[in-house]
Amino acid sequence: MKAASCIFANQRHTMSSLLRAPFSALLLAALLLPLQASADILQGRVVGVTDGDTITLLDSSKTQYKIRLSGIDAPEKKQPFGQRSKESLSAMAYGKEIYVEWFKKDRYGRTIGKLVTKQGQDINLEQINSGMAWHYKKYEKEQAWEDRLLYAEAEVRAERTRVGLWSAPNPVPPWEYRKEKRNGGE
Repeated sequence: MKAASCIFANQRHTMSSLLRAPFSALLLAALLLPLQASADILQGRVVGVTDGDTITLLDSSKTQYKIRLSGIDAPEKKQPFGQRSKESLSAMAYGKEIYVEWFKKDRYGRTIGKLVTKQGQDINLEQINSGMAWHYKKYEKEQAWEDRLLYAEAEVRAERTRVGLWSAPNPVPPWEYRKEKRNGGE
């Protein structure tokens, strides 16, 4: 009887461990999920393109949203490739029905999000792939881990192949350009 009790105790311990393991895994996964895992979804038609990283979306209730593309920073309008970046975004998004995976608003009230076509194409990533934007590493911790990796790899590839803004001899990132403008430059 003592042997059976011992086996039963071991089985109970094993069963208890088995029940704890999935719970622990779920708890760990929940803690490690990036901020974007809790993203909300907007759907609508792109009715305006301000520049290479900002659009206006009109939803089915005729509400307009100013959307700042997450994870990227495109050249400013007066920078080299500023107009081409805007044209690139327009070609992919203007007049089209898209989804916006968003997770916050910025200090200007713009919705920060990832633009996704009905076919599943990540428009933000395509701006980087085509050399029309930088991966905005200052805010990469707000991105899903997979997006962070994809965007970083896309920027390296665009730079290596000298596509878009990377064809210029010394492209100046927009955050440096804005800082210089604030400090009285140009």
